[in-house]
Amino acid sequence: MNQTIKELIERKSVRVYEDRAIEPEKKAAIIEAALQAPTAGNMTLYSIIDVTDQERKEILSVTCDNQPFIAKAPLVLVFVADYQKWYELFCHYEEEVRHPGLGDLLLACDDALIAAQNAVVAAESMGIGSCYIGDIMEQYETHRDLFGLPKYAVPAAMVVFGYPSRQQQERKKPERLRPEAVVSTNAYRRLSPEEFSREIINTQGREEDFERWIKAFCKRKWNSDFSTEMSRSVEAMMEAWKKEE
Repeated sequence: MNQTIKELIERKSVRVYEDRAIEPEKKAAIIEAALQAPTAGNMTLYSIIDVTDQERKEILSVTCDNQPFIAKAPLVLVFVADYQKWYELFCHYEEEVRHPGLGDLLLACDDALIAAQNAVVAAESMGIGSCYIGDIMEQYETHRDLFGLPKYAVPAAMVVFGYPSRQQQERKKPERLRPEAVVSTNAYRRLSPEEFSREIINTQGREEDFERWIKAFCKRKWNSDFSTEMSRSVEAMMEAWKKEE
């Protein structure tokens, strides 16, 4: 197993950091790695906001589902799906330009997420931990105003970085699903609830308490207030993109 694959397999989310800054040259390397990610049509359909202002970090630690560790992270990057700059450039030189649609939004989100993962992999290679914050997609109107986002620029992901504490280094990574539960050949393979349950049990245990666990998990993740807000927020983003100027 080569070093890159080893780091990908061992990488886990880090939420507690040493009280030390990330060196400027390493921060620059993380951002440069993000910019070298694959991108649709070489358009770089995203922008990156480097959040250095502590007050903004404190706000994000509340608006992103009350996670205090966000405010303590040495490096906070928001990856914005961004068609604004290209749309304005097209309009500057071309008389008839269609408005960005939902397909454009999804493509820009793809670009932003690929760039974010490049940053995460680069950080891991330098011993710097990271954690994705999907909750940046919540509270759309608040985050739009916080960062001064124009119409065709929406937050797709946020990643926080820092040197992991010893406890985080030693913490066991949660087991991932096996290929049998995820990979199919040539066509989608639909797993029954019983089949999918067995796959979860095979990788994570829980055979004795599975029904209790899945009910609690559904309540905590799927039927939660934050999940409902995320869906509302994304719908608001989509509606903003669909409205003609």
